[in-house]
Amino acid sequence: MRRVELAVVGAGPAGLSAAIEAARHGVEVVVFDENQRPGGQLFKQIHKFFGSKEHRARERGFRIGEDLLKEARELNVTVELETVVSGIYDGLELVVTKNDRVEHLRANAVVIATGASENMIPFPGWTLPGVIGAGAAQTMCNLHGVKPGKNILMVGSGNVGVVVGLQLIQAGCSLEAVIDASPRVGGYGVHAAKIARTGVPFHLRHTIKEVYGKDRVEGAVIVEVDEKWQPVPGSEKDLKVDTVCMAVGLSPMYQLSKIAGCETVEDPSRGGVVPICDEYGATTVPGIYVAGDVSGIEEASSAMIGGKIAGASAALKQGYLAQDVFEERYAAFRKSLEQLRQGQFGHGMKGKKITHTQEGIEVSESLLCRGFVDESEILRFPGIPSEEIRMRGLTPVIECTQNIPCDPCREACVKGCIRIGESITDLPSLSKEVQCTGCGMCVAACPGQAIFLLNQNYSDGEALVVLPYEFQPLPEAGDEGTACDRSGNPVGKAKVLKVQKAKTMDGTAVLSMIVPRELAMTARFFRPSGSEERRA
Repeated sequence: MRRVELAVVGAGPAGLSAAIEAARHGVEVVVFDENQRPGGQLFKQIHKFFGSKEHRARERGFRIGEDLLKEARELNVTVELETVVSGIYDGLELVVTKNDRVEHLRANAVVIATGASENMIPFPGWTLPGVIGAGAAQTMCNLHGVKPGKNILMVGSGNVGVVVGLQLIQAGCSLEAVIDASPRVGGYGVHAAKIARTGVPFHLRHTIKEVYGKDRVEGAVIVEVDEKWQPVPGSEKDLKVDTVCMAVGLSPMYQLSKIAGCETVEDPSRGGVVPICDEYGATTVPGIYVAGDVSGIEEASSAMIGGKIAGASAALKQGYLAQDVFEERYAAFRKSLEQLRQGQFGHGMKGKKITHTQEGIEVSESLLCRGFVDESEILRFPGIPSEEIRMRGLTPVIECTQNIPCDPCREACVKGCIRIGESITDLPSLSKEVQCTGCGMCVAACPGQAIFLLNQNYSDGEALVVLPYEFQPLPEAGDEGTACDRSGNPVGKAKVLKVQKAKTMDGTAVLSMIVPRELAMTARFFRPSGSEERRA
């Protein structure tokens, strides 16, 4: 029987992080994954991460995945793909199947990092071809280059729904609407705002009544729900779509831990049934640890830190790590993890109604209910310069209005024009003493695409608006099109002055457009001439 010092089940962000941390201290590590390639969800995540530099903020998920694989190889971590771990039994004996061959091996420690599965909700027509999970749609677009459909309805306004929604638009699909039975957008407001300004409507307090079609989805009927979640008669809307993406949550894949004898608990705040574990990831079975979504649904950044904690714990258990060194590393990991769990989307905040930011500013009701900050609300936030400053010359306009863990804008601005307080979740503000150079790095770096540059007095009767742009084909200098507001409504003509693209911007183009001066605080999206006009 083969023996290994540490067996990791799952080669996603948590599993690879656990393997790397343990191997860094000398542990022999073998990682098993049932898929054809390692990396888990990371390789279909083309958006930029939030957090701080230590959390890999402003880096795209697939690049983080590439770095993790490279580091694992350099540390001689063995990764066995297309391999299923079907059971863990007494004495940490693993039953592993590969190529129809069953093998038994014994491990000194095991990290279970099996992730989560997508939830679905049943409704008439839900088994028709064309009803898919948002994660499946993301896999089709970003890994295989296949559009899941032409006209798509997204069900769910959490981070998965709004992030994948934008990526579907980037892939050339038409996102017809985002619906959610909740009265509030569930994901980060900056994510919702990205798709709102392309013209995609949000229908909150709505659910699917039915999906219809002969051999596949041909349309969906949505219906408003009341405060008791019951359908409101006569409120039905018929949407002509060929694909319905379900982004209605994830469930931890706890089954392997259950087979191993780990005690579990039903915890809705963590996504459902999860293995009972301590702060080090240790389960009720000695030698078995859990990390990532299997221990509770969070962002990939949190999963990676949880993996590091579990990997360090396994190294400590086997004598590869001294207690004092472990405690030092654990304290650093814990501090980093707590940073990500702060703010209005942090632990303990789910379901709570937030009326004001940490700074005491009244939240944007329009953002929560329609996916974008209304122009009448935006001026109350600290990232918005006064009209006097906007008329003086080029200045950043930071439309970040929620306390989320993110601060790459501060590092991107080498001149110190952008400031954030002591907490990573503090709203960014502008320095009155430092003049913007117009480099555009803050625009490109912002994971929420919530930073713009503005010169309200660019020329006689005209303003310059600089914005992030991640659609193909890229416009060129001199191109004319339509300026759209935060809701995607066309508000006037726009002309492209220039388009900046550099390696340091990592795929985010910085587009400068000239608009009538009165549109300076209104225009937030450029629609090229001839492109489809979307609904607001």
